[in-house]
Amino acid sequence: MKAVVMAGGEGTRLRPLTSNQPKPMVPIVGKPCMEHIVELLRDHGFEDVIVTVAFLPQAIRSHFGDGENLGLSVEYSVEETPLGTAGSVGLAADKLDDTFLVISGDALCDFDLGKLVEFHKERGAAVTIGLKSVENPLEFGIVVTDEDGRIERFLEKPSWGQVFSDTINTGVYVLEPEVLQHVPTDRPYDFSKELFPLLLEMGRPLYGLAMDGYWQDIGNLDQYRQANFDALDGSVKLTIPGIRLRGNIWLGEGVELDDLDKVEGPALISNYCRIARDAHVGSHSVLSSSVTLLEGARTVRSVVDASTHIGRGALVEGAIVGRSCDIRAHARLQEGVAVGDEVKIGEESVLMPGVRVYPYKEVESGAQIYESLIWESRASSRLFERDSVSGLVNVDLTPEVATRLAVAFGTALPRGARVVASREASASCRMIERSMIAGLNSTGVELADLRAMPSAVGRHLLKTHDYAAGFHVGYDTSEPDLVQIRFFEEPGIQMGTALQKEIEKHFTRGELRRSAASGVGNVDYPVRARESYAEDLLETLDQQAIRGRGYRIVVDYGYSAASLVLPLVLGPLGVEAVSAHAFAPLERDGGTASLRGLIGQTKKLVSAVGADLGVVFDRAAERLYLIDESGHEIPAEQALLLFLRLIGSDGRRGKLAFPVTVTSQVDQIVKGSGLEVIRTPASLSELTKVAAEDGVIFAGAVGGGYVFPDFLPAYDAMASLCKLLELLAPVQQPLSSLVAELPASTLVHRQLPCPWSHKGAVMRVLTERLKGRDLDLLDGIKVTDRRGWAQVLPDPDEPLVHIYAEGRDETASNELEEELRQIVEEALQDEAEISS
Repeated sequence: MKAVVMAGGEGTRLRPLTSNQPKPMVPIVGKPCMEHIVELLRDHGFEDVIVTVAFLPQAIRSHFGDGENLGLSVEYSVEETPLGTAGSVGLAADKLDDTFLVISGDALCDFDLGKLVEFHKERGAAVTIGLKSVENPLEFGIVVTDEDGRIERFLEKPSWGQVFSDTINTGVYVLEPEVLQHVPTDRPYDFSKELFPLLLEMGRPLYGLAMDGYWQDIGNLDQYRQANFDALDGSVKLTIPGIRLRGNIWLGEGVELDDLDKVEGPALISNYCRIARDAHVGSHSVLSSSVTLLEGARTVRSVVDASTHIGRGALVEGAIVGRSCDIRAHARLQEGVAVGDEVKIGEESVLMPGVRVYPYKEVESGAQIYESLIWESRASSRLFERDSVSGLVNVDLTPEVATRLAVAFGTALPRGARVVASREASASCRMIERSMIAGLNSTGVELADLRAMPSAVGRHLLKTHDYAAGFHVGYDTSEPDLVQIRFFEEPGIQMGTALQKEIEKHFTRGELRRSAASGVGNVDYPVRARESYAEDLLETLDQQAIRGRGYRIVVDYGYSAASLVLPLVLGPLGVEAVSAHAFAPLERDGGTASLRGLIGQTKKLVSAVGADLGVVFDRAAERLYLIDESGHEIPAEQALLLFLRLIGSDGRRGKLAFPVTVTSQVDQIVKGSGLEVIRTPASLSELTKVAAEDGVIFAGAVGGGYVFPDFLPAYDAMASLCKLLELLAPVQQPLSSLVAELPASTLVHRQLPCPWSHKGAVMRVLTERLKGRDLDLLDGIKVTDRRGWAQVLPDPDEPLVHIYAEGRDETASNELEEELRQIVEEALQDEAEISS
């Protein structure tokens, strides 16, 4: 039986280790990762191996040759152009005339391959996939099987809301040769994304077998380092070169070591290493051949490649170091540092945590390096949280970070693209916006700077003019100390995950586009943006009806720049507005009053002036909070139902979009009308994306955000207020009586702490325990029965899971919530016991 080793990976996330070698060649305990895989194949009786190569193929050919040294026969299949996983194997189809095995050369494992082959033949399968349960399934393809192992469903790289299992595709397959007939030869084609779903749809027998052994994708630097540590700990069965001493110390040939007591296991000291007197090899040190440690040098939890020199008193702690590096005396490489080949680190220099240094660079003596050298810049693992980038000004979010973020943003856009920018009034927001503009201009992107203006005006320009994207710098609604950068795309919707990931990729890898001097982008300042916004909004309104009502309202602008725009709309509508907390041009602190404080003041003001209603805007002028004529605040959930009731009574027809977590009372209110409810995943980007589709006339979520897509597919407090005035115009009842007629929701919401590593297991347990019931997997897991519905939704940004439940009464809601909470808590307890 033949085996195919896929070894075409470039390994961009492993740079600088893979800057000048292919991913399968990165060393694990002194040998290339792929060599461990080839040895695994040999130990399971495979004698003929075909290696698919693409990136730097000669590095693999020169190491493995024809395979004679490893006791098997090796052939090569070279991809001239990228063909995808299935396409690369399909290229070698003429050499595969019987059942064969496919395995990755850059994922470390010790699976019982014979067991997988035997299972495949027993089931008469066309394809059998080796499966594995992992802590974080987000980066992999999830596979669900029935009790017999037959595959029921695939999902590639899910979000937390889509995780219904922690069982993932390891990339180890047993295949019948006829399945390759479905692989096209003229374009890239993938096993898990394309071929396997096609075969599943065709009804071919696809099976999955959960494997008991070790498996670790060497996808990033942390995984690479952990794979080395796992090998030393014996978590994976492989051959470590050298003589084993004291149970967990391996010494190669010709090692010069003065005192074995200076070595703390587990550790590997490979051939011809030289460990000087008083040097210390700490636990989980992996030293490849010919590494030198001089007096007082120390390594711990680090992987050091061949022929590297570590000088007197130097400390390498939790780092990865490439081949032939020169680390001079008293230098310090801190946790998470990664250094490429042939780098010189000067005396007493310090590489701060997470820094990467690409091959052939030099760090001067005494330098303190906080940012990666040449290609990449250090960043958090998650750049976007809650559809935005936020941080404390000059702490997390510095001008340097903002500029680099903007360069990554510009790199993701076509050269010459046009972007619209806006901000809140404070000096901090102005500084961050200007840094962003400079970064975007450097990539050849043109900017329209609205300066201090509500984000809705920028979104409106994005919808009505030829702009590719936009951003707004303001304060975080929930955490007023944080400055937040929010991004938009056409036609004014929240930026989707695809473009977010593209920006994050460029930011993290540091592969950024820079324009020549002649190609630097320009900045212009649109002069009639707010007037254009106001005119277009007025055209969507029944102006005569609003004027005829003769409203008196209170508007608390919440220090937003909406006070520069809304009067241009309210004036022509004949609305008398008593205003408070308008935009302050010289404002430096972003306004000190809290949202709750502003609402409290507005309640008093409404009663004092006898207003028909009062409204409070958030700082971004996106969310709207309502006060009735008697000075009582309308809860956000009731406000959403109020909009819906007014739209339904207005006789309109069309679609309404709400997140899956919004109360089912919305369905009851529209029953029998010409309105259709569409549910979306619980994210603002998904909600606005659906709102922009044809036929959607309203969208909203609990929290004061409302969307009227006929004007703008985004949260906009100014438009929402004007639409509310239009909807209320023909109604003769006061606002308080309309609210009193609304149904009361019994929705309950609970948050449970859940470690990131346990989320996948929790969702798998829920899927198993709720199997056979009425489930909705649009976002998280939602179960419906005669009592109502309940939902578990993993938080994408925090170590939490959310539980929502809504029954016909409060008792039923609490029962549903408790039922799912118990399953979650039991799953968490089981995972905690396994981890301990």
